[in-house]
Amino acid sequence: MDIRALRYFIALVEQQSFTAASASLHVTQPTISKMVRNLEQDVGQPLLHREGRRFWLTDAGEVVYQRAQSIIAEFEQLNTELDDLNQLARGQLRLGMPPMIGPLYANVLREYRQRYPNVALSIVEYGGRRTEQALINGEIDVAITMLTDTQPECLQSLPLQTHPIYAVLPNQAAWRAQKSLTWQAVKDEPFYLYSAEFTLSDRIIARCEEHGYQPTIAARSSQWDFLAALVKSGAGVAFLPAPLCQRLSASLEDSELLLVKPISPAIEWQLGLVWHGERYVSRTAEAWMQLCQSTEVMDKSTARLSTHLA
Repeated sequence: MDIRALRYFIALVEQQSFTAASASLHVTQPTISKMVRNLEQDVGQPLLHREGRRFWLTDAGEVVYQRAQSIIAEFEQLNTELDDLNQLARGQLRLGMPPMIGPLYANVLREYRQRYPNVALSIVEYGGRRTEQALINGEIDVAITMLTDTQPECLQSLPLQTHPIYAVLPNQAAWRAQKSLTWQAVKDEPFYLYSAEFTLSDRIIARCEEHGYQPTIAARSSQWDFLAALVKSGAGVAFLPAPLCQRLSASLEDSELLLVKPISPAIEWQLGLVWHGERYVSRTAEAWMQLCQSTEVMDKSTARLSTHLA
């Protein structure tokens, strides 16, 4: 059944005239007559009683007319909703973003909300491995996380930013005297690491193993500021990306209690967009990915800190 035939039939019934209907639809009268005949063939019975130029609906015609109005209304609503999605006037975005990445992308999130205020945005704060599994399971649409060499084949990624990882230590004379550190230098310190689901934790432990030891893990947390607070207690070491170290250095209290030191060999914190490469990518996710690529996130103060600590 042709949707145009339903439109023409509705116009004919409402105008009560082939001439008026053809004028309103900007088509010829024979076109309308053909459409009505096709509709009658589809239905299998007459829709109109005709008497000269006059006509009125049969019982079947009344049913088709009533249903056609509902069908056309639903069809127009469908087009409206699809247009809204194309223009991002509605929709949802399920975003994966570990807690330590959130501060870097706060301005991108704010820009996204300003551009697309009617998109429902939900953020899940998982570590790298769990984020990958959430993408595979379809729980989230796209993620920003630390990229790895062991990413599942079904996932695709796009690199965004790279930051060095620094050691965060108590502000003590022994550490102040050292401009930079080695992994051997922190061998006997208790380590405060991210939860086991975080990729960065694996990288840190791997560095230690490369230098012949297993670190003593005193505590784990998914919250980077809590790890820094543990170091403030006066012992131990945490490892944070440069932008988060900049936030610590900007705080008077933290800068008095903590030291931030480069450590060699360095660990690079390579961030990137990750999504499922074998599934449809929503317009809301595409918009987020484009915004991440076009927005400069690391500000000048972070860049100065990285230069100062390098």
